[in-house]
Amino acid sequence: MEPRGAAADDLLQRPWLPVSISGCQLLAKSWFGDTVYHILLTDIHCVWEESMDSAAIQKRAQELNRRLRAPVKAFFSHLCEVVQPCLAGSDGGPDGDAQISLTRQEDGNVSIKLKSELAGLPFYWEFHCTPAPVTVACVQLVRPLLVMSHLLQRQVEQLGGLLGRKDAEIQDYRENGATLSRERLQTDVFEEQTYREGFMSKALPLLCSQQSDALSFNADLQHLYAAIVAHGNTRKRKLSEERPVEEEQPPAEESHVTSSSAGSVVSSEAGEDRQVDAAGAKMADTPTVKQSVPVRSNPAERPSSKPKKKKVGLFR
Repeated sequence: MEPRGAAADDLLQRPWLPVSISGCQLLAKSWFGDTVYHILLTDIHCVWEESMDSAAIQKRAQELNRRLRAPVKAFFSHLCEVVQPCLAGSDGGPDGDAQISLTRQEDGNVSIKLKSELAGLPFYWEFHCTPAPVTVACVQLVRPLLVMSHLLQRQVEQLGGLLGRKDAEIQDYRENGATLSRERLQTDVFEEQTYREGFMSKALPLLCSQQSDALSFNADLQHLYAAIVAHGNTRKRKLSEERPVEEEQPPAEESHVTSSSAGSVVSSEAGEDRQVDAAGAKMADTPTVKQSVPVRSNPAERPSSKPKKKKVGLFR
């Protein structure tokens, strides 16, 4: 069950945190409401999720704890206190004597088992995480990461331009006789292509050899992720507020079309009036033969030039 509305927005604003459970390195994000929760886990190869409402939590708690007869609110706060430290970071662990373990199942699901103590009795809980839909993975992870990469690339380009201007400034000082007081402060002229090739040749093999670093989301990246998500939510709200205004435009277009069509009807009626006038002029020459012409005309046409006795014939 996927959270909707405010719950989905709250989950999206949660950061991805590196966690370690049973020796398994993962990225996790979680949202806990009053009596509902939604968690996401990923090892960069797959994304798992589980979303539970109050009724589902009550049912599973009864299955795992036969002697438990308390409502959800009575034990859900205890569950949050025990599991949230485990999902808060790689160094986090369950409080007290609680135990947590993770198992990868053959069907591709992930099971997290938790054992703690509640009111002097053992309390058991299990998270049954299944592969998340592609849309959830894209919204929660792929799309924000792509925006982050574009933003960091623009930052690198601006920093490269700034270094170029700094080099020009230093060169101007040298040409005007300025010298360094300490030779160790002297730097080479920044060449972007040379720097990029050297950085890739040194940093890329090192990063690929350390797989655990691929799951590291440091504080700066978490802050950047939160800023991107917050900006996206603000833009979405603005679009939703502007949408009713845009929906009011079609009636204006219809009125424009109606007015234009009305103009064409008036012009066509004027043309038909001219034709009827011409026919009236011919009727003066041959009255006995041409009097049948007005009977064939449209009853909606009421030319002002006709005498009243001719209109009477239209209703016979």
